[in-house]
Amino acid sequence: MRRRDLLAGAALPLLAQAPAKPNVLVILTDDQGYGDLGANGAADVRTPNLDRLAREGARFTDWHSNSPVCSPSRASVLTGKYPQHAGVPEILASKPTFDVPGLRAGERTLATELKKAGYRTGAIGKWHLGSAPHSRPRAQGFDEFFGFYSGWIDYYSHRYYSLGGTPVFHDLWRNEVEVFEDTTYQTEMLAREARAFIAQPSPQPFFLYLTFGAPHYPMMAPLKYLERFPATMDRDRRMHLAMIAAVDDAVGSITETLDQRGLSNTLIFFQADNGATREERADHLARPYRGGSNAKWRAYKGSLFEGGHRVPALMRWPDKIPAGRVVDAPCMAMDLMPTVLNWVGAPAVADVDGLALGDTIVKGQAPPSRTLYWDYAGQRAARRDHWKLIDQPNEGLGTPRLKEQWLVDLREDPTEQRNRVADAPEVAKQMQAELARWPYGAKQP
Repeated sequence: MRRRDLLAGAALPLLAQAPAKPNVLVILTDDQGYGDLGANGAADVRTPNLDRLAREGARFTDWHSNSPVCSPSRASVLTGKYPQHAGVPEILASKPTFDVPGLRAGERTLATELKKAGYRTGAIGKWHLGSAPHSRPRAQGFDEFFGFYSGWIDYYSHRYYSLGGTPVFHDLWRNEVEVFEDTTYQTEMLAREARAFIAQPSPQPFFLYLTFGAPHYPMMAPLKYLERFPATMDRDRRMHLAMIAAVDDAVGSITETLDQRGLSNTLIFFQADNGATREERADHLARPYRGGSNAKWRAYKGSLFEGGHRVPALMRWPDKIPAGRVVDAPCMAMDLMPTVLNWVGAPAVADVDGLALGDTIVKGQAPPSRTLYWDYAGQRAARRDHWKLIDQPNEGLGTPRLKEQWLVDLREDPTEQRNRVADAPEVAKQMQAELARWPYGAKQP
């Protein structure tokens, strides 16, 4: 046998080991509004790397988190279920005892199912789905974890603290071992870990769940990011956008790593966990915060008006999704898990609430007609096509609930300014029946 033929034959087993299944990278940000992304038309934002994902893949105009707050919305991303079905209907506490229950033992998550399908799995960043041992990432299907369990941590000291009543405690871990990286900027640290995970030599495809803490309170960014925005800009908006610019740089460094390693067969999904917040703790003068933008959508984080749960979302997979795709169909975070499992050829999980929306994303087909639900802090909402009914909505965390039901036609009134209960009584009756039909809904007093 000639030497050239021998070398060619030796290469065949290596080629056979190359994973045919795509790598999967899920990226979440925290409290980033619909109007905090350049691809969504925000002129003051600097997000070239996220905008690149939109140009080279799909941008969703009607993508929703399953909850207007963090823990429940994340539970839906990983389980494909409504938060109430997943057992995480509310924001989980942050405690120095690290014994807060969240995801249930034995829960089937995107990580457990991809691991069964031959993936190596990693979680990096904010977890906030339970700090009790059975709820931690390594008990929920992840081989590796680097990050924090709490709702947020300081960007430099990596400690959780609040304004009275809660101890100050350090919260940064590599698997089950506490690690200290004081003064390392959180966003850059998480990007470093993500690049290292991707670069690990392995014959397996990877699933990486990368969850940035930014731009959640406390509002902190290095000067190099602040300097990208004019000093004359509103102080809180400038800091908010600087934190997002740091995330965008991180995303750019990660996609560069993928490019350098020839990993074009990688599905990247990006979304914010909920809308931008109005919480006073984020404002430098303790006023209702206005640093984040939900664009034209009404209200803020914590509300079941659109601003609380209609979020920026992008998806890129060069081998599958046409570049420049705009998906206007209503989608929810719980759709991610069944969609990904279907694409990689993994068995479907029977009791998920989401749908596999591959044909909607790739071919532009309309998804099956369905009713979408939300339930949070005494508010409930149901949406069927362009009609949406909200029971006792508020305008955001810390604001009073309206003691009425609010019916809107999102096609004619996307900003939810006109209540149609009185002039569309038959539709209101139908939507009230839809709301009552939801099996996971909390009963109102």
